[in-house]
Amino acid sequence: MELISRLSLYFEYPFVRYALIVGILIALCSSLLGVTLVLKRFSFIGDGLSHVAFGALAIATALKLANNMPLMLIITVLCAVLLLRTGQNTKIKGDAAIAMISVGALAVGYLIMNLFSESTNITGDVCSTLFGSTSILTLNREQVMICAVLSVIVVIIFILFYNKIFAVTFDEDFAKATGIRAELYNLIIAIVIAVIIVVAMNLVGSLLISALVIFPALSAMRIFKSFKSVTVCSAVLSVVCALVGIIVSIVASTPVGATIVAVDILAFCVFFAAGKLRRA
Repeated sequence: MELISRLSLYFEYPFVRYALIVGILIALCSSLLGVTLVLKRFSFIGDGLSHVAFGALAIATALKLANNMPLMLIITVLCAVLLLRTGQNTKIKGDAAIAMISVGALAVGYLIMNLFSESTNITGDVCSTLFGSTSILTLNREQVMICAVLSVIVVIIFILFYNKIFAVTFDEDFAKATGIRAELYNLIIAIVIAVIIVVAMNLVGSLLISALVIFPALSAMRIFKSFKSVTVCSAVLSVVCALVGIIVSIVASTPVGATIVAVDILAFCVFFAAGKLRRA
């Protein structure tokens, strides 16, 4: 009863409600394409683009932009397209391209923040950006609306192109043979992931975003086998883990992003054990 009364007290504050809304939306969007990325063996694109988003944020900070999201979206989407094109190059494989861009963007971003930032606590700013320690609890109404609009767009795109994404995920050559423009839908996947990365930076920071994309998908795959079942389970599990993680972090005063990832890891362990028992 004491815990329930504390939670009801916390929910009276707008920033707590904003954090829950944004957390649920981001978790839902992140999980939708996680299954596709895992099956296409392109899981590390989240890491690469998150580092790019960090570099873009550093540039926006240096330019003293009032709203840094448009610039971050533009740069991250362009790098997503570049990663897709470069990854198809026979001379530079996909994993090498991701490593090049992610490490380069992270280094350049940190350098820019050190050279141009006017903050007296650069280390704290970098830590907050990388791990999302407090930014989710400082969201305003405008940021929540932007997140909601982008999340709705992501969900609509996924629903509209579900069959095409399914075909491209499992057999790209067959999809091309049936007339599906595989390159176009790969491009759509890359752009949507870039949008999710930028939106999710406020929740878990740039270094932990991949956990939201990968862990729910891997957990669902321990139990279910069909693409639709795995996707639905991944979405539900991701939302539940985000909700539990945010509530625990508020009550226990722990970092939001790290707490959500810890809950995702715990859920993966439970699903892994359940999958083992089911096969036994």
